[in-house]
Amino acid sequence: MNISGNTVFIPGATSGIGLALALRLQSAGNTVIIGGRRAELLARLASEHGFGTVRIDTADPESIRTAAAEVVSSYPELDVLIAMAGIMRVEDWRGDGFLADAEEIVTTNLLGPIRLIAALIEHLQSRPSATIVTVSSGLAHTPLRVTPTYNATKAAIHMLSESIRLQLDGTSVSVLELVPPAVATELMPGQSESPFAMPLDDFVDETMALIAAQPDAHEILVENVKLLRFGEVRGDYAQTVATLNRLDPHGDA
Repeated sequence: MNISGNTVFIPGATSGIGLALALRLQSAGNTVIIGGRRAELLARLASEHGFGTVRIDTADPESIRTAAAEVVSSYPELDVLIAMAGIMRVEDWRGDGFLADAEEIVTTNLLGPIRLIAALIEHLQSRPSATIVTVSSGLAHTPLRVTPTYNATKAAIHMLSESIRLQLDGTSVSVLELVPPAVATELMPGQSESPFAMPLDDFVDETMALIAAQPDAHEILVENVKLLRFGEVRGDYAQTVATLNRLDPHGDA
């Protein structure tokens, strides 16, 4: 992915990593369209930063289809999709109260990106060069005990990225997987203040530098995520799992 000169659609960019990336990509010389559910927030961000905006609920198939059509109509030069929207919740599978959360996580984190890609893949293949950016997690490779469905959806996103990259080989569309560690955002209660979370600005700085330095990369791996990403490769997976779950502030939830 080139670092500039793109037209980028980022559903889920009204806060956190998505908004930070939107701002940096815009500053780097890209046209950025952000998506979210709250019309008033989208209007404020458009006024403050000059983003294009579209209302989208990535848990709703019809909303995805409508938003994708609107973006393509308004921005026919669209050539980058960053499937950012996601949710993370603590679950306890020892009781019977986890199912609703688990289903919602799957709908948002897995079906959402699948539906987004499905809605835009024909258009992206019509562009001379295009990129699908998926967003997995270090937890795709090393599980956090209290977030089993989140871990599972991110592992699925990793394998989805690997697989569709193979299918799209020979087309104009590349697939880039962004693999964040814990980042200081509001994804989970208290995460923005966690001493174990990477500062948001540091994460986005390193991410942008890696994209600029490695335009043909398949994964964007900041240093902080490599402990989780490569536990099995190093042969210390069990120790990495134990360390993560000992350090995590939600470990007793």
